[in-house]
Amino acid sequence: MLKIKLYEPTQKLVWDNFLENCKNATFLFKRDFMDYHKSRFDDFSMMIYQGSKLIALVPGNIDLNNVYSHQGLTYGGILIHSDSKFIEYLEIFNEVLTFLKKKSINNFFVKQIPTIYNLNFNDELDYLSFITASENYRKDIISVINLQSDFKISRDRINGYKRGVKNLLEVREVHDFDEFWNELLIPNLSKKYSVNPVHSLDEIGLLKSRFKVNIRQFNVYKENQIVAGTTIFQTKNVVHVQYTASNSKKNILGSLDFLFFKLITEIFPKHKYFDFGTSNERDGKKINKGLLYWKEGFGARSLIQNFYKFDFSSIEKIKSLFI
Repeated sequence: MLKIKLYEPTQKLVWDNFLENCKNATFLFKRDFMDYHKSRFDDFSMMIYQGSKLIALVPGNIDLNNVYSHQGLTYGGILIHSDSKFIEYLEIFNEVLTFLKKKSINNFFVKQIPTIYNLNFNDELDYLSFITASENYRKDIISVINLQSDFKISRDRINGYKRGVKNLLEVREVHDFDEFWNELLIPNLSKKYSVNPVHSLDEIGLLKSRFKVNIRQFNVYKENQIVAGTTIFQTKNVVHVQYTASNSKKNILGSLDFLFFKLITEIFPKHKYFDFGTSNERDGKKINKGLLYWKEGFGARSLIQNFYKFDFSSIEKIKSLFI
């Protein structure tokens, strides 16, 4: 018999310790990361037990009587041990849906964890979405370089890098975010999209203090003046580009090409994957062609991230799966 308990702050250590042996967990699921914006989300994280043994976690929040895994995170789902088998996952998933139905929740929304972040195969959710005829309400493409493959950087990007060399640009890893946030990121996002970064300057500083190894900032300087930069979220398998910004002279200076050429070929060449993130807009319905072209110029290719909506008619379909 499985039992589900809603997460409480007293369980922080138990939650975090469980993540250490999961096949599909990253530092984004640590409570010190999830809880930095807890005032924005009504937490509805679930802990699944078999007897007294914790066997799975679901990071989640509730909004308008729907449960999401998780609106404040890039990805989510059911977090399980590396040695968990399909039948166990199926039973856990069924129990989660049953639990939510008893709570009179309307729907369960899940952002798939892209496969590159998993330490072992983790396609159970994709299969169950097919079996249950659930709604795949959104698809994004993320641009990823397999750093251990024979990827090729285009002539355009190499020429941009050479402009950076000619302009005597310098890449530095820094430990504060003030310059990048205030001089480049906030002005760029405000001008282009009339929005602010997802993380405020105080929030990204707080997260950096908690995850020093995972969150890194690289800036580009010309004559000690910042001209470009990027914020990196680093996991065991993946280097993920969280934010990128530059000044208006990026094409003349070659600043972004210079920065990412250095990151890919000199700073992170031993990592498995370099994730530029998505070029999608309007809930996945449109693609920023110029941005995609730039990412693919470094050798990135497309990986799909699915977004699923499960209702509770799925429960009966799961029960009749095996013959």
